[in-house]
Formats: sequence, C-alpha cells, structure tokens
Amino acid sequence: SFSRETQLFVEKFEGTLGKGKGKKFYAYKVMMTKKWMKFQRDFENFKTACIPWEMKIKEIESHFGSSVASYFIFLRWMYGINMILFGLTFGLVMVPEALMGKPYGSLPRKTVPRAEEASAMNFATLWDFSGFAQYSVLFYGYYNNQRTIGWLKFRMPLSYFLVGVGTIGYSFMIVIRTMARNANEEGGGDDTSFNFSWKMFTSWDYLIGNPETADNKFASITTSFKEAIVEEQESRKEENIHLTRFLRVLANFLALCTLAGSGYLIFFVVRRSQKFALEGLENYGWWERNEVNMVMSLLGMFCPTLFDVISSLENYHPRIALRWQLGRIFALFLGNLYTFIIALMDEINLKASCLLPFTIFNMELGKDGDFQPLEEEKIVKYNMSIWEASLYNGTIAENSTAPPIQVDPADVPRGPCWETMVGQEFVRLTVSDTMTTYITILIGDFLRAVFVRFFNYCWCWDLEYGFPSYSEFDISGNVLGLIFNQGMIWMGSFYAPCLPAINVFRLHTSMYLQCWAVMCCNVPQERVFKASRSNNFYMAMLLFILFLSTLPAVYTIVSIPPSFDCGPFSGKTRMFEVISETLEHDFPSWFGKVFAYASNPGLILPFILLMVLSIYYLNATSKSYKEANLELKKKLQNVRNR
Repeated sequence: SFSRETQLFVEKFEGTLGKGKGKKFYAYKVMMTKKWMKFQRDFENFKTACIPWEMKIKEIESHFGSSVASYFIFLRWMYGINMILFGLTFGLVMVPEALMGKPYGSLPRKTVPRAEEASAMNFATLWDFSGFAQYSVLFYGYYNNQRTIGWLKFRMPLSYFLVGVGTIGYSFMIVIRTMARNANEEGGGDDTSFNFSWKMFTSWDYLIGNPETADNKFASITTSFKEAIVEEQESRKEENIHLTRFLRVLANFLALCTLAGSGYLIFFVVRRSQKFALEGLENYGWWERNEVNMVMSLLGMFCPTLFDVISSLENYHPRIALRWQLGRIFALFLGNLYTFIIALMDEINLKASCLLPFTIFNMELGKDGDFQPLEEEKIVKYNMSIWEASLYNGTIAENSTAPPIQVDPADVPRGPCWETMVGQEFVRLTVSDTMTTYITILIGDFLRAVFVRFFNYCWCWDLEYGFPSYSEFDISGNVLGLIFNQGMIWMGSFYAPCLPAINVFRLHTSMYLQCWAVMCCNVPQERVFKASRSNNFYMAMLLFILFLSTLPAVYTIVSIPPSFDCGPFSGKTRMFEVISETLEHDFPSWFGKVFAYASNPGLILPFILLMVLSIYYLNATSKSYKEANLELKKKLQNVRNR
C-alpha cells in the first residue's frame, strides 16, 4: 500500500516534480490560483476602502475602545438612512415641483407678500427661514394642489403624500431589519475561557509592515486588555447592597426632578414666545426671537452632564451605567420635544384666532367686525376664489356684476399656513441644535485642550490630571443627540421637505468634526469598557422615537383639515383624500372596490391579530433556540474541562 500511495502522490504532483506532460499545465494552474487569491485579497481590501470613514473609525477604536467607535458606526449608519430619505424627497418632491410646477410669482402661495418684499432677502430673514426661503420648495406651503403638473402629468399631491408615508415606512423597515441582523450576529453569548491567554498569544498581526499601523495595533491590543480587565473586575466586585439601593433611589429621584424642571422650563419659554409673537417680534431683541430654540439646545447641552454626575452615585457596571444615562437623556429629549410640539400647536391656534380679517369686497361681505376663525377663513376663501376667477377666467363669480380685476399675487389676501409654520419651527430647531453642537465642540473640547496643553507649564497645579483636564468623549450625550435630531427629521420632514437635506449635511460635517475632535482634544475614559456586539440598545431607542415621531404626523394627516390656500392638499377636507381621488380618476372602478374591501376594518383587525400572534410565536421559538445554543455551549465547556 505504501508503494500505491507513493504512486498516487507522484501522479498528483507530477507537474511540480518536473516529470510528465502535465508540468506546464500544473505551473499555469498554480499561477492562476495565486493570482485569483491575490485578486480576492485586493478586492476585499477595495471593499473595505470603499466603506465610508472605515479607517477613521478603526483608528478611533484602537485608541478609545469599541464603546466610542460604536457611536461613529451608528453615526455612519444614520448618514446612510438620511441619504435615502434625501433622495426620495429631493427626487420625487422638490425637483418635480421646481422643474414642472408653476414658477415663483404665479400664485399667492408662491409669492412673497407685498408687505414682506422689502426685507425678503435680508440675511436675518433668510437665517430665520422666512422671506424667499419660506416661499420656496423648502416648505410645504409652496406646493400647488394641481393634480398633475408638467408634460409628464406628474401627480404632485399623490407623490408628496406617498413620499411622506414611504419615508416613515422605509425607516421602520430598515430599523427593524437592522435590529434582527444584530440579534443574529450576537449569538448565544461570549466564550470567555482563557480570555487573557488568547489575547496575549493571538492578538498581534505579524503581517504588519507599516509603523503607523503597528502603533494603532499596539493601542488596540492595550485597549482590549483594559476592557477585559474591567469586565473581570466587575464580575468579582462585592458591594453593600443596602447602601447601593439607597443611592440608586436617590439618583433616580434627582433625575426625575431634573426632567420635570426641564419640561416646565420649555413650557414656560414657549408661553413667553406666544406673548412676544402677539405683541410683535420686531419690538424685541435676538434672544427673545430665538429663546425657545436656545433654551432647548442649552438644556440638551447641560442636562446630560448633570445626569453623568448623578449616575456616579449608582455604582453600576460601565455598560449598564451608559444605558441608564442614555435612558434618562432620552426621556429628557422626548419630554422636551413633546412639550415643544404641544406648545407649538397652542401657538398656531392662538395666531389663527387672532388673525385679522382681510377683505377686498366689503359690499358682498357686509361690515367688518369681530370675526371667529371659521368666519375669517370663509372671508379669505371668498377673496381667493374671486381672485382666481378673475385671473384665469377673466370673469367674476356669478352673483357679482363687478368688472374683471387683475390682482398681483403679492397683493392677494391669504390665510395662515400652519403646515409651513410647523416646518419652519423644526428647521430652526435643527439648525440651532447643530450650531450649538459645533460651538460646544470648539469651545468645550478644542479651546479647553489648548488651555490645558499650553498653560500646564505655568499653572499652580497639574491641569492635565486635575481641574479642568482634557475632556472625555461623551457617548451618551452624542448618541441621544443623534436620535433626538433624527426624531425631529422624521416628525418635520412632511412639513419641510428640506429637512433630510439639512440633516445629511449635518451628519456629514459632524463625522469629520467629531473624528478630529476625539483624536485631537479628548482622552480615553478612565474605565474603558467593551461595547455590546450588537447596538440594539441604540436601535431600540431609535425605533421608539420613530414610533413617537410618527404620531403627530399621522394625527395631522387623518384628523386635521389642511390649510385651504397652501400646500398640495389644499381644497380637501383631509390629506389622505388624495388616495381616493387617485383611485377614482386613474384606476378602474373594480380596483377601487377591491381597495375599499381590503381597507375594511373587519379584514384589517384579524390581519393585525394574526401578525401579533406570528410575532409572539417567532419570538418564543427564537428564545428556545437561544437557550438550546447556550446549553450546548455549556456541554462543550464541560467536555473541554474533563
């Protein structure tokens, strides 16, 4: 048998042995195999290089640990989501209206009022997103309610509605899909057997030939050892349970007091802004005009620091402490946001009730007097109908004998466009929050680091290890800032299609600015801890804020009548009526009947019940599989230890 094995070996490798006619073919096959392996390796490197900011994030992870790197990975993921949202709103809403819709100056909703023309291009006006910015494709009120526009017969109201609903649906789908993928990658747990031995003997990459890469790898290994040491210390820590419980109850009480105080402060300043708006903002200074946005931004900047001080009482594991910190800041941002929305709705109603009636034809309307909002709306509707009749038909309404009139769109009376007002508030809040974040980085991180670095030689104490020292990267505050900002985008993009574009620019600049700041101005945390392999805690908060952000938009779509003289849904009693209008005009009658039957609550409710039961079954099955996986791991561990 030995001779037979030898013969088989010679036949198999006769090319490399230099005998037989297969020598050239074998040499060619070996060469092609090496080239193919090299191509695969180069292609993998190319794919890694094509991932945006991958090398920056790897460098940050090597110096600051996986917990800080998880924030930048989350930021990159959010950037990708907002690029899709920007593509939908820009390609299907803003560009068609700009290219195929009626131009600026053709309709009152597309024209700056005569009283505002003088200051419409002032920097202060444009910075406040009023003037020409207000009467542009950036906001809801600019879009016309014409069913089809342009030679393509593009259905603008339908597109606006479907893009608004589709962005929410896509966001739900991608967040849930990411959570499911992360849960699959997490597996059944970590195998921490001989953890330090594996790190000691298998961490170094002997193919490294670049000194800078070697420094980064050395920093990465050092950081991983720090993470493992913290995990081991926390698993063996003993504590006084009664003192710990008391301190945790005290910390939660202080956190609740802070949340209640911030909510009351937001409500108070919005009430003040209503008084300023009624008396005229031109009579007040810059702070009074921007008080609400600045107070919300300052609360978002200082309250996380206060929560960080409170969390030091609880003595949690760093990962659990981070989750508590995230939860408290999340409750802060969410409460502030909903307080802001409720107060904003009150302000809109107040402005609507205080709107002065504008009349053109007093003879038909009778004497001016004190009008209720509905009567004022009827007046403006009447004026608009007469203006449109005179402009397009050259005639007045049937019950009028006056000659045709020509009215410039800038002089036409118009009602309050509450959708544009809401969109403006969200855009201002987003911009002010962005500016506050950047100023905080430049002052709180960069100037602080410069002061510590250069004044440390001539100071009374060591500035680097004492007060103020270099700042640490605030993971919880930055993560919650991203989630809070994204919630505003989801909530306000229906009223301001420009919000996804603003957020894309914000995230793009934030990645470069914060990467530079964390590497140049921050120091690693004293207790570096290992981040969870799945960022599902971040995703769960993002899913929750997505759900809460859709509630106001859905409520306005279903329950509140749209403005009668602005926006793509003007003239309808509810925004969703654009669907029934499309089914009536663009589809066969049988399709409308099928859609009516499918939307019957008698079919929808059993379908929802079936989905809930299916989710419950799949969740139970997943838990059983995870338990079986853990049991198998325990058995393998027992066999290995024998």
